[in-house]
Amino acid sequence: MCLNGWGGKLHDALLSYVAAVAPDVLCLQEVVHSPATEKDWLTYRDGAHVLPQRANFFRDVCRALPDHVAVFCPAAQGVLWDDARAVPSQWGLATFVHRDVPIIGQVQGFVHKSYSPVGYGDHPRSRSAHGVRVYDYSAKRPVSVTHMHGLRDLKGKMDTPERAAQAQRLLGLSRQVSDPEDLSVICGDFNVEPGSETLRLLSDAGFSELVTGRGFTSTRSTHYGKPGRYADYMLINREGAVKGFDVVFDPEVSDHCPLVLEI
Repeated sequence: MCLNGWGGKLHDALLSYVAAVAPDVLCLQEVVHSPATEKDWLTYRDGAHVLPQRANFFRDVCRALPDHVAVFCPAAQGVLWDDARAVPSQWGLATFVHRDVPIIGQVQGFVHKSYSPVGYGDHPRSRSAHGVRVYDYSAKRPVSVTHMHGLRDLKGKMDTPERAAQAQRLLGLSRQVSDPEDLSVICGDFNVEPGSETLRLLSDAGFSELVTGRGFTSTRSTHYGKPGRYADYMLINREGAVKGFDVVFDPEVSDHCPLVLEI
């Protein structure tokens, strides 16, 4: 499963859903980790952009998936707000792997900029990626899964040199954690349109894109009110291995929809 968690804004619905499904591998973006506070909720402020954030979203998902190994990959540490009090808070992505599935390789890196230790930074901000290589005993094969949260450009989702560079870095991280014969998955909230250079680059590298390839016309829930219904993608290098793929519109657990792949 791949999901942008929206900072835990729909916390109760999201935790109930992931606990019920308990995917073997969960790739979660927009994860908040604020160990300096025990508050349940804080506020993100960026000019007119104000959002409630689940203060310890990473810890909450860990508790919802007690049988999973969890890895948090921060992109930056900035501040969230408890009324007028600034609270240091890390922001990034996380990967959860069921304990029955052995992790035999990992890679963590940045697809845009590098770790920002003091403040979230100027837009477009730092973006991290994480990949795991696991062993699937039922199919007797290794599988690699690599995900990122693509940079957000205030001008839109158009192709830019920065987005082309991050796609190359993402592909490089996938290749770093994989052997050439592996079944490999690349996914995430890419923040690009279906005809983007990012997806063309991954296609040229042998990956099939499953969202538009399977006829889905959106990866956004009704909580997202802007035009442009695509953001999230899942690609695989052997489409014949796909037993099922779905973009889940119900329940709504974020302003993004979960992408669920069965191999």
